[in-house]
Amino acid sequence: MAGPTVYDFTVRDIQGNEKRMSDYQGQVLLIVNTASKCGFTPQFEGLQSLHEALGEQGFEVLGFPCNQFLNQDPGNDDAISQFCSLNYGVDFPMFSKIEVNGASTHPLFQFLKKEARGLMGTEKVKWNFTKFLVGRDGQVVRRYPPTAKPEDIRADIEKLL
Repeated sequence: MAGPTVYDFTVRDIQGNEKRMSDYQGQVLLIVNTASKCGFTPQFEGLQSLHEALGEQGFEVLGFPCNQFLNQDPGNDDAISQFCSLNYGVDFPMFSKIEVNGASTHPLFQFLKKEARGLMGTEKVKWNFTKFLVGRDGQVVRRYPPTAKPEDIRADIEKLL
């Protein structure tokens, strides 16, 4: 029997609706913990470009706001959704604010961190805009640091499409 995949989890979208990750089965995913007031926030533009360029080939960006890093996403889900849409034209799926570290870490991120460890084997997410690339089979392929620009990941995504 195969081990767990991202498809085994349920999340809440930014409108508050339960969403099964299995709805994305067969797609290549880039799962990102986001923030509206971070130095990396302009990466929303690059993420949206990837979404537009590769979406029809079976690629999806999934954004998970997080306020655990210097209070850089303090707004509620409505405010975050409006910010992303108005400032960056984001129309890829955004989800309800979550925690990516500590005792209240969302189970999806517990899985992602275990499957793709960071620098020196650490599981902890170091900052906003850490990215996890997931293959069509729901397995985590790679973790990228916040400094990795979306356009720099494009070749890795295209290999999986």
